[in-house]
Amino acid sequence: MILVFAEQRDGVLKKAAKEAVSEGKRLSSKLNMPVGAVLMGKGADQAVDEVKKFGPDKVFVVEGEPLDRYSADGFAEAAANVAKEQGANVILFPATTMGVDVAPRVAAKVEAGLVSDITGLDVADGKIVATKPVYSGKAVATVKFKSDIQMVTLRSNVFPLEENPSDPEVAKVDASGIAPKGIAVATELKEGGKVELAEAAVVVSGGRGMKGPENFPLIEELANLLGGAVGASRAAVDAGWIDHSHQVGQTGKVVSPTVYIACGISGAIQHIAGMGSSKYIIAINKDEDAPIFNVASLGIVGDLFKVVPALTEELKKLG
Repeated sequence: MILVFAEQRDGVLKKAAKEAVSEGKRLSSKLNMPVGAVLMGKGADQAVDEVKKFGPDKVFVVEGEPLDRYSADGFAEAAANVAKEQGANVILFPATTMGVDVAPRVAAKVEAGLVSDITGLDVADGKIVATKPVYSGKAVATVKFKSDIQMVTLRSNVFPLEENPSDPEVAKVDASGIAPKGIAVATELKEGGKVELAEAAVVVSGGRGMKGPENFPLIEELANLLGGAVGASRAAVDAGWIDHSHQVGQTGKVVSPTVYIACGISGAIQHIAGMGSSKYIIAINKDEDAPIFNVASLGIVGDLFKVVPALTEELKKLG
């Protein structure tokens, strides 16, 4: 079986989880294996109808008070139990904050080889083959598995999301016997846009060229018009201009939006590592020699304080 961790929050399936189930369905025809989607956490039963849209052959709903609150070890134990009971050969996790927290723990419990943050999957000789960026995105590695159980985390916004409605069997899994060693007692949400950074199709980021926190509303307005999220370089975060939750790069979040707009960002290799796989990169920088132009699909040499407002006004005219 191909088992997919279908992450949900309060009954709403994460976009990255939909992509993971879609990819599991694509692999199922090549591996001739059924696809199982596992839902857990508060509201898991409310996400069943949504996950059905993406074609699983079976849905496992893990229920029990111990998992009403997030627990990395508790979620890992529950997922590993389902994997063992179903004889899962391939396990897919979205590379979300929760996914990268839980996946290694599951891998240890089921003795699986794990490749993280992958951007491609194929099948050769009956086993999956993963590709992923390495050396800060300067090269791509092809990874094969020696372990019987193969496990990966999938980078968001890379794998196509395809609806393929099914009428799967829904099985309830009792997790009342799980005793988590640690649970999340509270979640503090930072103020931000309506779209989560890692899942956004459009990201507008600001760097040192923003000159100060008072100028970030410029890119926030542009991001909102485009239905996107606000990002930032490490320089802007270290300067205290914007919260770390917006940081894109090797020490921040890895994003793969359809469009990435870099405003006043020089393009250090650490930043490129976090957004280099974006489909289209638009760079706005007054320094024509800025490294960001080497990876940009479109480069605008100019003052961002003139270019961004002009772009915003034109978008407003389009309604």
